[in-house]
Order: sequence, then structure tokens, then C-alpha cells
Amino acid sequence: METHDIVIIGGGSAGLAAAYQASQNGCHDILIIEQGVECGGILQQCIHNGFGLHTFKEELSGPGYAQRFIDRVENNPDIDIWLESTVIEMRNDKTLTVVSPKKGYLEIHAKAIILAMGCRERTRGAIDIKGTRPNGIYNAGQAQKFLNLDGYLVGKRVFILGSGDIGLIMARRMTLEGAKVLGVAELMPYSNGLARNIKQCLEDFDIPLYLSHTITKIIGKDNLEKIVISQVDENRQVIPDTEMEFEVDTLLLSVGLIPENKLSEDAGIKLHSQTKGAIVDECYMTSIPGIFACGNVLHVHDLVDFVTSEANKAGYWAVKYIQGQTGDGHLINQIANNGISYVLPQVIHENAQADIECSLRVQAPHKDCQIIIKSGDFQKIVKKRSVAPAEMEKVILRVADLKQIHQDIEWEVREC
Repeated sequence: METHDIVIIGGGSAGLAAAYQASQNGCHDILIIEQGVECGGILQQCIHNGFGLHTFKEELSGPGYAQRFIDRVENNPDIDIWLESTVIEMRNDKTLTVVSPKKGYLEIHAKAIILAMGCRERTRGAIDIKGTRPNGIYNAGQAQKFLNLDGYLVGKRVFILGSGDIGLIMARRMTLEGAKVLGVAELMPYSNGLARNIKQCLEDFDIPLYLSHTITKIIGKDNLEKIVISQVDENRQVIPDTEMEFEVDTLLLSVGLIPENKLSEDAGIKLHSQTKGAIVDECYMTSIPGIFACGNVLHVHDLVDFVTSEANKAGYWAVKYIQGQTGDGHLINQIANNGISYVLPQVIHENAQADIECSLRVQAPHKDCQIIIKSGDFQKIVKKRSVAPAEMEKVILRVADLKQIHQDIEWEVREC
């Protein structure tokens, strides 16, 4: 059995940043296990700009952003990378079973593990659409890979279900390649993508966005011929006689992402019902000591820069765990209440000695609002000009705040 100080599962943006940060903090035995033929993950197919404004203070493409971190780890003597390698089992004693062309079938024991497996797209099977199953239906990310990496345009007359950022970006990308994007339907009364992507990818190309609409029928035997969309009410129920029909040859699904947590489930790590990722403390350690999580495997992010920031913390704390310096003592729960979907970290140690950056998402858009944090007699109010479900909010609990907190923390959002 091989042994390593830190093993990182996943060589995308989170795994690369965590490895580099662990090396910078004194760990000299780090292994990255990556399924793909190269590191970089989903960034390698995201050829548009908009990455790196927070991390590097400049605008980069996805591959450009990934390359910055690949350069940091590839020739780093502290870091070994196994490509085309798969972890098929993770046990709660931090033992991994791995299949690798470099090593074959083997077991690895780690002093600490960082989960950085990313997320996957929800498929048509996860949503209820009536009709046949013809050719021409793709996940938006799948179509992005076909176009940007393989050079295949998947269709000429396109409709998109869901206003997630990948779908919005593909609306622009398909248009620029000569396809006609007839519209985007969104079940919710607001977009699930960033405001800048609504402007740059839809409005700038006169692509209609149908809010409070969903696809109610797919038509076509061998190949997709038509789709029908209908309006929905406030309870997301279809409103009769609101149908609109579109002749299309391609339907792209941008209906959400799910953290890739099969290994976590098998190891018995506690998962959060809302994020679908692990429950972590302020050190990004899961319910199993020595196993950390960061990036989209923990919760789905809107910006890769936030993934990097989170991964930096996971890499730092994994080293501190090996050195016996992570938090201990009484755990305090962070509870998402009125208007808040979730708050992360979900638990913090009462004796935390450093500021804690909390990430949260709201359930609906608000203007001129307050995020209210309460714990016993403690209350903190953070004013926001606007918040939206598509955009992650950050609130810092300072050490001075933490000294006043001794019981569960409740979060809510209120309009002023």
C-alpha cells in the first residue's frame, strides 16, 4: 500500500489550487488523482473570457486560467499527478482504492484527503418532459465540449431550457457559430444566471428569455422536430392555453448542476440536503476527520475565482490537520432561515481564532435588503443593494463577532 501526506481527488480548478496552497504551506508529499487526460477540468472547454478578475486581477479564458495553476503544480517537486486515474472507493479511514495506468490497481492511505471532484449536469431524466426521445437533445455542457474541444456544431435551430450560466454562454456561442437560437425558457420568474451573462449572451443578440415558462412537449421520432413551451404559475404549475411551438433541431438543457459525491456517500460523509455536498466546518473539514472538501463538489459556485479561494483554505487546513492544528471543541450550527437557501460552512467551532468567510445563497431576488445574523443576544446586520439566487453572497464573521457567539447562528434576508 502506498502512503501520502495529502491526496487530492480531482485535478480541476479546486484540486490544482488546493495542491499548490498545501505545497506553499510546507507539505512535500501531495498526490493529485485526475480522471482526465489533462488537468484543468471543465475550464478547458470554457474558451470565453471572464475568469480570473478576483484571483489574478485580469480577465482570462478558462484554459488560460487553468494553465496558470497547471504551471504552478506540474514542475513542483512536492506534487505528483496521476492522469487517467480513477478512485473507485474511499473509506472512512482515509484509504483509497485507485485504478491507474501508471500504478495499476492499488490502495493508497493518506494522512489527509481533499475532495475536489467537481459537479455534473442534471439530465433529462431528472426533469419531467413529456414526449419522445429523439436525437438532438444535449446537456449544455456536453454541447459546449462538442463545439469548443471537438469542433462539432450540434445543431442549427436551437432552443435552451434553463437560464443557468452554461446555457446562456452556449446561446451566444451557438449564435456566433451561425446557429439560430430561438429562445431560452426558465421555470422560475427570474434568471438563474449571472446578470452579466443575461446582458452579454441574450440581450446583445436579441435572444428572447421566457421567464416562468417550461417545456411541456417534445416532438420528433428519430430526430427532434419541435418543442412546445408553456407558462407556469407561482406554484410552477402549467397554465392551460399558453402553449408556444418552436421548430427546432436541437434542445440544450441547462437545468442545474449536482456535486459529484458518490465517493463521499460511500465513505459515510454527512451531506447537506440543500447543497448536495458535504457538511463542513470553518476549516472545510467534513464529518470525517482528515477529509476536506472544496469547490463544486461542496456547493455549486458562480465564479471560478470563488472556487480557488475556497480551495486555498482547504489546502491550508489540510496541512494544519496533519500538524494537529485544526479547530476542536463545541460545534455551532449555522442555520439558513427566512429567504436563505444555505450558509456555508454549516458548522463552526466555538473557539475559532480567525475570521470566517461565510458563503450563502438567497431563495429569491431582493433589492435594498439586509442579511441578518443572530445568535442569542448577538445580532449583525449586513446591508445589500441587491441579491439574487444566481450570485453567491459573502459575509465575514469577525473574531470580535465570534467571541459573542455561543449558540446556533440563524441567517435570514429582509427587504428594508
